[in-house]
Amino acid sequence: MGGTRSKESALSDDYLRDLSSNITGLWRFLGRELKIPQQTLDRIGSNNPEDVTAKCYQSLLYWRKNSANPSKQVLEDARRSMNIDTEEWSDSSSVRQGDHKVHPVTEQQRLASSSEKAGMWRYMGEELHIPKSVLDNIDMKPSREAVNRCHDVLRQWEQTTSEPPRLILKQAQQKVNEIYTGLEEKLARALKMTYKRQYDAIQPIPYIRDRLYRIDKIFVEGGVKVSVAGSWERLTSYQDILKDKRATLLRVIEGDPGYGKSTLALEFAYDWGEGVKGSPVENVRILIILRLRQLGGVQSIYQAIKWFLLSEENVKVSDIKAVIESCHSVKIILDGHDEYPDRDSEKQSDVRKIVMREMFQDLNVSLTTRYLPKHYDQSARRYKLTGFDDRARDEYIRKAVVGDAGEQAVRRVKQKLKDNPILSDLCDVPLIFVMFAHMAHEKKDFQKFKSVTEFFRYMISCFHQHLLSKMRDTNVGQMSRFENNHVSLDQMAFDGLSKEHQQLSWSEEEVRRQLGDDGCEYYVRLGILIKEEVAADVEIRFYHKLFCEWFAAHHLARLLAGNWNPSALRHAHPYDLQYMYRFACGISQDSSERLINYLRRLPGGDKFTILCLLEQTGDLNKFVNVVRDLCKKTLKISEDDNKLVQRSTFQLLEIASSHGVPTVCLHVDRCLSEAVTAGGNLLLNSGLHVPPSSTLETIEITGKDLDIPEEKMIRLLAYAEECEKLRKLTFQGKQLLIPVSVQAEKIPPSLKTRNIEVLLLHSLEGLGYNLNLIEGEWVKHGSGAARIGRVYLHSDNQDEHEWMVRELTRASAAGIPIAEVRIYGCSAVADQSGSSLALSRSQLSLPILSTLQELVIMDHGRRMDNTEVVGILSYTAQCTAVKELVFRWQTLPDCVQGAESTLLTLRSRNVSIEWHFECARYLNLLTGRWETKNERKQRKQRGSGSERT
Repeated sequence: MGGTRSKESALSDDYLRDLSSNITGLWRFLGRELKIPQQTLDRIGSNNPEDVTAKCYQSLLYWRKNSANPSKQVLEDARRSMNIDTEEWSDSSSVRQGDHKVHPVTEQQRLASSSEKAGMWRYMGEELHIPKSVLDNIDMKPSREAVNRCHDVLRQWEQTTSEPPRLILKQAQQKVNEIYTGLEEKLARALKMTYKRQYDAIQPIPYIRDRLYRIDKIFVEGGVKVSVAGSWERLTSYQDILKDKRATLLRVIEGDPGYGKSTLALEFAYDWGEGVKGSPVENVRILIILRLRQLGGVQSIYQAIKWFLLSEENVKVSDIKAVIESCHSVKIILDGHDEYPDRDSEKQSDVRKIVMREMFQDLNVSLTTRYLPKHYDQSARRYKLTGFDDRARDEYIRKAVVGDAGEQAVRRVKQKLKDNPILSDLCDVPLIFVMFAHMAHEKKDFQKFKSVTEFFRYMISCFHQHLLSKMRDTNVGQMSRFENNHVSLDQMAFDGLSKEHQQLSWSEEEVRRQLGDDGCEYYVRLGILIKEEVAADVEIRFYHKLFCEWFAAHHLARLLAGNWNPSALRHAHPYDLQYMYRFACGISQDSSERLINYLRRLPGGDKFTILCLLEQTGDLNKFVNVVRDLCKKTLKISEDDNKLVQRSTFQLLEIASSHGVPTVCLHVDRCLSEAVTAGGNLLLNSGLHVPPSSTLETIEITGKDLDIPEEKMIRLLAYAEECEKLRKLTFQGKQLLIPVSVQAEKIPPSLKTRNIEVLLLHSLEGLGYNLNLIEGEWVKHGSGAARIGRVYLHSDNQDEHEWMVRELTRASAAGIPIAEVRIYGCSAVADQSGSSLALSRSQLSLPILSTLQELVIMDHGRRMDNTEVVGILSYTAQCTAVKELVFRWQTLPDCVQGAESTLLTLRSRNVSIEWHFECARYLNLLTGRWETKNERKQRKQRGSGSERT
């Protein structure tokens, strides 16, 4: 231990700080030589975007803390590997004091110059008078990063110069830095102007052209969640998406149609353009926001930036590339990957490379999408937009709808929403709520709706009425025909959505050809179609993809009414186009049966079948067989579902109950509220109430953390009593806080006579209990064959340690075998008697587990002394079923001393003790010394030991 302290003292903070100031541009090269993980280097880079010295210093501190052998010798080995001169490495004073004597350029200086402003390598070549033909040859080399090209330029310069002086190189660098500063400022200024034109002209309702809003006047924060260890955690603000320190450099922001993904991107553009204090983009030098629906067939991301963001600016594509490759503070937002025409193409576009983290590996990239891409880097951090809650809806009404009209106007809009239960759920979708709120405020005769289709039909009719009331010329009657006859628009929308690579925008010429000049002008004036200048052309798109799905649904309904071919939908997956299918079922009640039967045959089609079924506003008797087939499978209500999907699932339960259709199982997954019930109904986190079902047979309630004290358990049992056909109620999760017993007199009597099974299952394999309904006590579930598999006690999940230790202790006491316990990063230390293992980071102790079969202790870089090793051996000896003890990644003493009696006990039980660090070693239980595999084999061949080691 003393040797370790002396090594670390030699690598003092001051020493590392001096070294960092000298090798700034080489920090990432050095980090890789020192085996620092790439993700750690990425995090250090993003945390210190402007300070290269800080990047180097933080990486050296990380290495010193986590390396098994942090020493000057290791640094010396790294220097040799990087081919850096000793004087330049050890003495940084000449660099700080500006020594401009004529010296040859060292490898260190070459690498540093290559790393700093690497994207400006061509400008550097020009300043060093490298011929253009040579620079073009360097540019043509395949798969070369900017830093490599810059390195090639400097090598080429050295070959043509007898003794390249440092002063010339430094002067060239200064000139290149001046050019870069001018290019960066020009690029940033032009981008902000482009974004300002976008966020200054927001149109909440398509047909209201005379009211445009700046984004900050109408933006309201909806809900945001982040995926952590397989579950979704709520964030307090949209800004946390880019502030999240746990995130990798790629973020995927998911959201259903209309949930505000593009609006969020515009809000970030506003924050950057206006310099909003506290925003995560406030100090970003370059922010790139691209709408991916525009990038079909565009291979180069730099060309896309030029065409779609900087078309009016005198900026070369090569300059855009140079700035992005050189700037230390760039964020990129790729908006709408689900609308990207080439999203499933095998072509190697820059967008695909970025999403796979094969390009821009050091930049922060955010991707918005309806669903996860087919190909993307799996280490990406996932976020989800969850829509508007009551608070957000209230804020929007006050902020953007009623203005100074007062609280009475707010109450009128909210009452109209309350009068429409189907809209209450649908208005979680920000886009739909915005249109509803404006229309409800302006229209007195706002009707009630039974389905999403009915609401959309009414909304489109409002668009037409508003436009026709504004038109005063003589062709009003002629133009009004487009309200009821939109066959051409329907087919254009369907053809675009049903292609293998969806088409979401068309040239103006093509739209005029399909719709006619009058039709094109009418739908543009209506606001359903939007003209958009893209590069030098004018394209036309739908106001939102939901509107495209509405018109496509009309064409689909007509196909279903005829001799339709299902192959027409082979590229139209309901996961992407759920509203098109739902609208089609609502538009044509007669042909919906065909579509519902088609959906049932698709993988995962049950959820969409339910949604389409509930668009039926007439007699449901003809769909009883469909309901029966759906209810033969488990119906799941999940935290991952929006309110509309959750409501549709329990509405199916109600349909099944009213028609006497048995329902096999209802699975409530991670969405049961803390109150559990309200008014005799199950209460979900979303606020929805699930009424009892007379035909439901099983209820499964699952969650990572289930806290159900006795009072709530009794209410759940009362709910179970109301489900007349219920046979089983199951609770399952990692951490279950369930009452030790339930007062028998409070258990509903009918549950006892019906012999309902109430089962408690821990996620630990086989650990379960039944509730004895007569006595109110939990008893062990199943036979004696119960067994717990591998269990992890991880330093990153300390909140789970308490319940895990409790369950392991209970399993051991019950005689349930525990196959393996792995303790990772917890610095486990045995007490003096070896009767428990202290998990120092969580301040808990693991007692003797008499049924434990294998123990694995894993600690990266930990140095254990003889006393610590002996303590763990003593603990292992007292766990009488253990057959194997494994140490991984620690540094242990070469020989275990003072543990003769413990080793004797372990030897008598034939226990294997292994140590894995650089190579596998095995403890000789006779001598206490560690042996390699070959040494053990040779000893056995000599017959010098009979123990299994």
